[in-house]
Amino acid sequence: MKVGDRTQYCKIAAFLQTYRCYSVTMLDNREDVERGGKIIMPPSALDQLTRLHIQYPMLFKLRNNQQARHTHCGVLEFVADEGRIYIPYWMMRNLLLNEGDLVEVENIALKVATFTKFQPQSVDFLDITNPKAVLENMLRSFACLTKGDVISIKYNEREYELCVLETKPEDAISIIECDMNVDFAPPVGYQEPKRPEKKHDEDVDMDHHALQDPIDMSEYLDKAFTAFSGSGNRLDGKKKGLDASPEVKNSVPHKRGIPNYKHKKGTITFIRTRRNITDNNEEEEKDFEAFSGSGQMLRKKERK
Repeated sequence: MKVGDRTQYCKIAAFLQTYRCYSVTMLDNREDVERGGKIIMPPSALDQLTRLHIQYPMLFKLRNNQQARHTHCGVLEFVADEGRIYIPYWMMRNLLLNEGDLVEVENIALKVATFTKFQPQSVDFLDITNPKAVLENMLRSFACLTKGDVISIKYNEREYELCVLETKPEDAISIIECDMNVDFAPPVGYQEPKRPEKKHDEDVDMDHHALQDPIDMSEYLDKAFTAFSGSGNRLDGKKKGLDASPEVKNSVPHKRGIPNYKHKKGTITFIRTRRNITDNNEEEEKDFEAFSGSGQMLRKKERK
């Protein structure tokens, strides 16, 4: 804030008082104060505030000058004893206050919140099905948030602590009637589930040995394959024709069929594959025609 705006700041935040601080447990049946971020002040504070030009809703800055700690809050009621204020216990812990310590209360104006990031202090917070909806409902009891504070909310008879990691547009913001984006950081103590590691050490060793000692497959490829070769025993006891000829016949390269490049859709043609001719007297190949030639009937027609 500039020096020239000091007079305007004093008109807005002219309320500055020091009170004895006590936790809400000193009051009877006031759990609503413990669950929120608002305090209870004495009636004299209301009289003084109504005479000043303050900005509504009323927001205050609490300072513990001895520990150099501060936070921000709203006000719920003006029914406390004179010279005292009652604040939630989680707020006393943030300010490092004990019962009866002095705390300075100053009226202040804060900007409306646009973004807040929270970090749960326990992994138990992950048990909540819809944490954003629960947090939105619980923050209705709060008037403002301060960066670095650890707030406490109660849900399903359990208390959850959340650290305010980040606030925008400033380190202290007002959350009354605002459209605020909320984000969550991983809870304290949370660990990502470990994925099962693939056992690739053995595969690497096998590949390493294969590179060092390659197998020579040439001796296996040179040998031609002969079907039904070897020796065996006949079931009838005879020993004739058991030995297979060890000679390997020279294999003739197989010729594939001739594709029909004149094929037309809707027609069926038959083209025979070429036969391997080993005789010296080669005959000229004749074109094959399907269903051509003469034939004989197996059964003769009876004459009438």
